Amino acid sequence: MEEFDRLMQIFERLRAPGGCPWDAEQDHKSISRSIIEEAYELFDAIHKEDVEHMREELGDVLLQVVFHSIIARDMGEFTINNVINDLADKLVSRHPHVFGDVRLDSSKEVIRNWEKLKKNEKGKSKRVSILDGIPDALPSLLAARKIQSVVSRVGFDWQDPHGVIEKIREETGELTEALQSGKPDQVEEEIGDLLFCIVNLARLCKVDSEAALRRTNRKFKKRFHAIEKEARKRGMEVDEMSLEEMDNVWDAAKGKS
Repeated sequence: MEEFDRLMQIFERLRAPGGCPWDAEQDHKSISRSIIEEAYELFDAIHKEDVEHMREELGDVLLQVVFHSIIARDMGEFTINNVINDLADKLVSRHPHVFGDVRLDSSKEVIRNWEKLKKNEKGKSKRVSILDGIPDALPSLLAARKIQSVVSRVGFDWQDPHGVIEKIREETGELTEALQSGKPDQVEEEIGDLLFCIVNLARLCKVDSEAALRRTNRKFKKRFHAIEKEARKRGMEVDEMSLEEMDNVWDAAKGKS
């Protein structure tokens, strides 16, 4: 595509002698954080249904793919063509029900077969556990959901959300006992167990726990902004308001949202 060729030519100039000193100095590790940040910005645009920013953020994610590929080419590791061809080959090999003669009639069958095919791919056959491919760098909520989704594909899962709700009650009781014990490590462990259960509940309810918490964060900020606004209106600092005053403003803001 002409557009893709133009993008590659721009990068070539940026990295070449006489181009951009900053771009020329970068390596895989120095820009590794950027792909996480750009992915989150894209995630945010999608959930805000902001199509204009979604288009922009997709471009930023593509920039990271191209940047790493050019660095890799300069290091003699691989090229952007390798990346594209490997992806195309993987899509074909993991969809034998589309590109081959395998018959799979449901999404569940497709996912189970996908996992079997992944095990036989180069490098992945060395994995001891089906959980080995989950990156340690994933944010904890996302990692919890990924772990739960992976084990569910081999049948290790709750039948419905009601069982998880009972488990949440159990974990809440254990957390109460840990608080009474006064042992910080035990409290941390029980809070982790409770969070893991809540992510499981969200998954079974087909709710993205990360998106749900982001929504609640935005809601909290909006309501707290109302408290700050009221404080300014009264000629006060927020910390000069009593808790009762703040609660009254909070409840009023809650009633409007």
